[in-house]
Amino acid sequence: MDDAMETGNLAPYQERPRTFPNMRSKPSLPLMFQILMRMNVRLLFVLLFLGFGAIFYIGASTSPIIVFVFSICIISFIVSIYLTNWVLGKDEGPPEMVQISDAIRDGAEGFFKTQYGSISNMALLLALIIFGIYMFRSTTPQQESSGLGRLTSASITVFSFLLGAVCSGMAGYVGMWVSVRANVRVSSAARRSAREALQIAVRAGGFSALVVVGMAVIGVAILYAIFYVWLGVDAAGSMKVTDLPLLLVGYGFGASFVALFAQLGGGIYTKAADVGADLVGKVEQGIPEDDPRNPAVIADLVGDNVGDCAARGADLFESIAAEIISAMILGGTMAQRCKIEDPSGFILFPLVIHSFDLVISSVGIFSIRGTRDPGVIGVMEDPMMILQKGYSVAIILAVLTFGLSTWWMLYTEQAPSAWFNFALCGLVGIMTAYIFVWITQYYTDYKHEPVRKLALSSSTGHGTNIIAGISLGLESTALPVLVISVSIVLAFWLGQTSGLVDEAGNPTGGLFGTAVATMGMLSTAAYVLTMDMFGPIADNAGGIVEMSQQPESVREITDVLDAAGNTTKATTKGFAIGSAALASFLLFSAYMDEVASFAHTPFTQVDIAIPEVFVGGLLGSMLIFLFSAWACAAVGRTAQEVVNEVRRQFIEKPGIMDFKDKPDYGRCVAIVASASLREMIKPGALAIISPIFIGTIITDHHRGATLTNPENLLIPCQPRLAPALLPLHIALKFLLLTFLILIDSGTTHNFISDNLVRELGLTTHLVTPFGVQIGNRDII
Repeated sequence: MDDAMETGNLAPYQERPRTFPNMRSKPSLPLMFQILMRMNVRLLFVLLFLGFGAIFYIGASTSPIIVFVFSICIISFIVSIYLTNWVLGKDEGPPEMVQISDAIRDGAEGFFKTQYGSISNMALLLALIIFGIYMFRSTTPQQESSGLGRLTSASITVFSFLLGAVCSGMAGYVGMWVSVRANVRVSSAARRSAREALQIAVRAGGFSALVVVGMAVIGVAILYAIFYVWLGVDAAGSMKVTDLPLLLVGYGFGASFVALFAQLGGGIYTKAADVGADLVGKVEQGIPEDDPRNPAVIADLVGDNVGDCAARGADLFESIAAEIISAMILGGTMAQRCKIEDPSGFILFPLVIHSFDLVISSVGIFSIRGTRDPGVIGVMEDPMMILQKGYSVAIILAVLTFGLSTWWMLYTEQAPSAWFNFALCGLVGIMTAYIFVWITQYYTDYKHEPVRKLALSSSTGHGTNIIAGISLGLESTALPVLVISVSIVLAFWLGQTSGLVDEAGNPTGGLFGTAVATMGMLSTAAYVLTMDMFGPIADNAGGIVEMSQQPESVREITDVLDAAGNTTKATTKGFAIGSAALASFLLFSAYMDEVASFAHTPFTQVDIAIPEVFVGGLLGSMLIFLFSAWACAAVGRTAQEVVNEVRRQFIEKPGIMDFKDKPDYGRCVAIVASASLREMIKPGALAIISPIFIGTIITDHHRGATLTNPENLLIPCQPRLAPALLPLHIALKFLLLTFLILIDSGTTHNFISDNLVRELGLTTHLVTPFGVQIGNRDII
């Protein structure tokens, strides 16, 4: 933020009430982007050509399927570039809009640079620790004979970890980069056409979504191809191709590490700024949301980008990468047990499914056009209906491509009808995703009954408002759990009856069936992420319109887009929760396969009657609540600093309310940025350290089973597997708690904007901000 903004040395409001002079500054970019921008265009194209040529050469040395995946990802990147040029080709509007947008952009990019600098330092430190652990851990003769000595294993894991961390960080940056440039263009378009404003917001979100999903897919594919060629897979005395996916887990861990701190830092920022701005601005001073007189309004708008765009991009990148790797592990394990002649189809199947996701989501994005009438929002079709039509297009195409993919990749002579069973598993996952989206929209969309009931409860005071919101959140956990339960059981049964059996004649396709169902649920992930990115862009557009004091007709358009955006953000979170619930079963199974592989001992069940294992489950259940408590406390402490600062400015500058004094926006931005970076460390450390610490403490007294000796993990009474139940219990409790908080947040954000609330009178408007702040717990 430049000096003018930091010191508040701006022209008085009475002289230029609609502008914010001297707020424009050159946005800071990461060093890599600065180097690319200064590079000669011809040299850049030559380097890109050579890089892609090397990638395709390695892919061709691996499998034609890898070449196919590379091709689809490259095409999706070209489509995303087209979307970027289309969005950036739109005008930014009048100077007052541009100045506000630049302030948001500078704040978001400044925070991103500082936050990811801290995350990078922690990632490098953790990479050194991982390298040390692998260098001192024991290896088996089988690993040595296949070329996986200590140094090789350590190098592979660290390289995968760092690549996953870098790609996850870039995914977050892409989400934020486009949102801070599209917001002002949506605001400007709203002055002319509701249809154009909707299209810009959707296509801007589509650019980010295609890049995020494409990077997740191509990153795993590149690692797989490199390791395949480097280790000479399937050559005499080398590693088997069915074991190769086990080497990719470092990529998922690196992505998860960055996503964890991105979510924490960005979440604390956006929620604290939102709470601080609303409590003082709306409640104490009685000014509207996004009013330019509120000193925290820029921080609030910055938070939408760093929390809902950058963090969500990293989060979904991590989810897709982890799901792909775990499904590849299960596919390889099943193919090995069933003695399938060519297991590559089962291993690479997840990459193909997510490649098709890029295609079908692109079609869904381009299908969104709205009505031809360029009039106001009352003439325009409901934005949610338009977005749902695009999602329906993606769903239909997902069903078709899933059937094609299963027939192409999973057909085997040993079980000719197995591909059809797995296609049905994918259909179960697709329908689960669709039902989850419907459930979330039902509980959070301002058109449905739950939101209207919550709005009516506000007319009788704070107590009834909060009670109704909490009860609604508790009620909303029932349907998702029922849907997930049916999906897991049905997908497992379809997999078990696929006809694939091991050497003893036992059915073995159940776990892979659940993996395929998870792929089905994420088969439209790019489009769902597009809807998620639409939310903060529309929110920012509304803030820019309000701060630049545009006509009421323009604000009406952005208000409805904002309300639809609140629902799409909640929808994406519900989608992520549902896919995480399916993936938790999948990841737990992949974890068991990996432990059995390294320990060379069968591991098919965990006995909960063992005290150490039962205690591990209890501690896992406790950790999710402790983590949530620390995250909420971090938001509360940061919000208190914002509230105190905003109050100070209103007291020391009474002319702010009359537009005579300029608020010091930069001070609030600096406070929230500093506090959120400081507060993210404690809960983040808890999530990373606690599983290792608990596993070490519980099992320290058993036969030398340590981190560096995995072959001693599976001792007869299995107390060393106490940590195995830890992530499963965390996932189960997290499903219920997060959906409760999600519905609280989405509903309370939407009922305040509903026309029904506006008819209830002043009392409701005094109550609803408190309910919204209760809903702002959705950081966890």
